Amino acid sequence: MGDGHVVDLKAFSEVQLAAFFKTLKEPAFRAKQFLLRVYTKKAVSIDDITEFSLPLREHLKGISFISSLQTVKRLESTDGTRKYLFALTDGQTVESVLIEDDERLTLCVSSQVGCAMGCRFCLTATGGFKRNLKAHEICDQILSVSRDIEPERKITNIVLMGMGEPLSNYEEVTHALKIMTGWLNISKRRITLSTAGLVPELERLYSDGFRVNPAISLNATTDDLRSIIMPVNRKYNLKTLLSACRRLPIPERRRITFEYVLLKGVNDSPDDAVRLVKLLKGIRAKVNLIPFNEFDGANYKRPSDAAVLEFQEIVAQGHISVFIRKSKGRDILAACGQLKAGY
Repeated sequence: MGDGHVVDLKAFSEVQLAAFFKTLKEPAFRAKQFLLRVYTKKAVSIDDITEFSLPLREHLKGISFISSLQTVKRLESTDGTRKYLFALTDGQTVESVLIEDDERLTLCVSSQVGCAMGCRFCLTATGGFKRNLKAHEICDQILSVSRDIEPERKITNIVLMGMGEPLSNYEEVTHALKIMTGWLNISKRRITLSTAGLVPELERLYSDGFRVNPAISLNATTDDLRSIIMPVNRKYNLKTLLSACRRLPIPERRRITFEYVLLKGVNDSPDDAVRLVKLLKGIRAKVNLIPFNEFDGANYKRPSDAAVLEFQEIVAQGHISVFIRKSKGRDILAACGQLKAGY
């Protein structure tokens, strides 16, 4: 830092920013002024940081910059869902999805460019893994969409369910969570983090104090099947994953969400539903059933509405809260499992 190279100020942590300003013989509180202006007041350029003197701003423009995502394309579904394609500074692209549901406005953000998990029902997995997103690139998705919709609307909920496995990018994702719950003033109760089941990182998340809402991508009731459609199960099987879920210090009035993508003739039978009830016994659980969202080249089919309703009924009879997820944005490939940063 401060070695003559042009640096991205947004890429620094608060501690690193304070050290950077120290090299300029500026007080450490400049870091807080910068973060307040960038994340709370959504500044996009050094000129916007009016807390800094004009000479300081002019000097900073010669040695640094503030990065931001470039909106390559924005698509809007017939149901009002919006999908954004963002370009990063290195030319890679990611997608975010804005979903309106009654009073809630939920933004689904990405944590990686691509994904290495290899889940066979997910379009993102077909593109392979490119790289992790930095914390500011994760949060920039929130800032960019906020600029697009404000002042008329405000994002109410964040779900880390976009491209990538959040827990395999642990350090940057947790740094992003600190920014969200701090400078962006988003309640941890309104943030959900989805994982395919990286058990050590899931347990670490809670031991490190990040009490956001967990969502576990389950999708099968036997190890044999889950290992086929979700390779992560070969390392952390159902028993290991669900034992970890039972140990999580979930607040009394909250539950763990289990996501279950229903694949026709694969995991949607009444026997599967019965096994799911048994697997979740003793866990304060909520189940989201997601009828498979088809895409070109997919190896699976969407089950019939009757099969989905029968599955839901069996799980409900097991005294588990179970909902059928509305798959919004399917016509623009913005539904669950359909993101792939390109058109």
